[in-house]
Amino acid sequence: QVQLVESGGGLVQAGGSLRLSCAASGRTFSSYAMGWFRQAPGKEREFVAAISWSGGGTKYADSVKGRFTTSRDNAKNTVYLQMTSLKPEDTAVYYCAAEARGTWGHVEADEYSYWGQGTQVTVSS
Repeated sequence: QVQLVESGGGLVQAGGSLRLSCAASGRTFSSYAMGWFRQAPGKEREFVAAISWSGGGTKYADSVKGRFTTSRDNAKNTVYLQMTSLKPEDTAVYYCAAEARGTWGHVEADEYSYWGQGTQVTVSS
């Protein structure tokens, strides 16, 4: 089992930046592949980014590629999502997710077993 807690959300103007953090507790953090998802009101949860166990591999949704960067610090049991050039359409609740299976980079929400509570990101125009 792993427990996940996101932080760092808030209100930002279009073009601004935010860094989300996801702190993990429980089993060995480095054994989990991690993902970021977001859900806007009235929409389904969508994939944003994924990162491998060591952090050497990353994957991004086309909508955020070049603007968002995910990283992890296994010594701190934390994964990050650096968001730049934010747009109003990035407004959503952002979730981190963890999976302990032998592959990483899953883009479907049901591929992840553990989820945080989410943090709200609002981008004003």
